Amino acid sequence: MEEKLKEAFRKIYEGERAFRSYKSIDLKVRPIHHRLERRVRAHVFLCMLAYYVEWHMRKALAPILFDDDDLEAAQAQRKSVVEPAQRSPSAQAKALLKRTKEGWPVHSFQTLLKDLATICRNRIQPRVPGAPTFDKITIPTASQQRALQLLRLRL
Repeated sequence: MEEKLKEAFRKIYEGERAFRSYKSIDLKVRPIHHRLERRVRAHVFLCMLAYYVEWHMRKALAPILFDDDDLEAAQAQRKSVVEPAQRSPSAQAKALLKRTKEGWPVHSFQTLLKDLATICRNRIQPRVPGAPTFDKITIPTASQQRALQLLRLRL
């Protein structure tokens, strides 16, 4: 019974966190005043889709985020369901040192997105007559490359 109750409260918390995240903290989705039912449904769908993508990104990037990437160790520290949640030793070490075990800098989700946003594609037009234009992507830093590896993305 205690496990079912714990799971129910966790799901409530996750739902509240999702709403808070896509309305104010990370995604900053602002109210849109639709009047047609299909537009309201589309808006809600896009909000949930954006949160779903963020959720998967946070899971993949947890090793380099301040987010706890060892939830089993964190839950093992709790003696009771009503006791406040504890961070795992690895998450506490990341917060203290601002580095991962491997030495990578630790980010918040927002600072990592800002860092990744500096990767850009430039269209280059050579000054040589008749030369075609081409695209060049900026070279990611080591930290950016690590994030792209965790997301399983290639540029």
